[in-house]
Amino acid sequence: MRKNSIKNTRINGEVLRELSNIIRGEIKDPRIQPMTSVVAVEVAPDLKTCKAYVSVLGDEEAQANTLAGLKSAEGYIRSKLAKNINLRNTPQIQFVLDQSIEYGVNMSKKIDEVNQPSREERQ
Repeated sequence: MRKNSIKNTRINGEVLRELSNIIRGEIKDPRIQPMTSVVAVEVAPDLKTCKAYVSVLGDEEAQANTLAGLKSAEGYIRSKLAKNINLRNTPQIQFVLDQSIEYGVNMSKKIDEVNQPSREERQ
């Protein structure tokens, strides 16, 4: 199975949806921020491993605590995933912090700061 095959794309979408539901509704760990979302999922073609990119709203300490909480609940999340999705193998999940949204906001602020003096010069 190729990495970008239709089957792999469908599996990625299904795992993304189920991981989001499990993290949002079933995990009661206080370390996990309520504003945690699964941005993307990459399941390996052999269905053995999975990278879940997670975005957390909050400071660096909240992000670190959320990642620690998710890593400690990995076994529970994997068992719930196995119950909800019928796959030959349930992938081993690796949570990765995705900071692309935060990066985009910072770049937007910097662009606005650069453009601010030129607007004042025109008036």
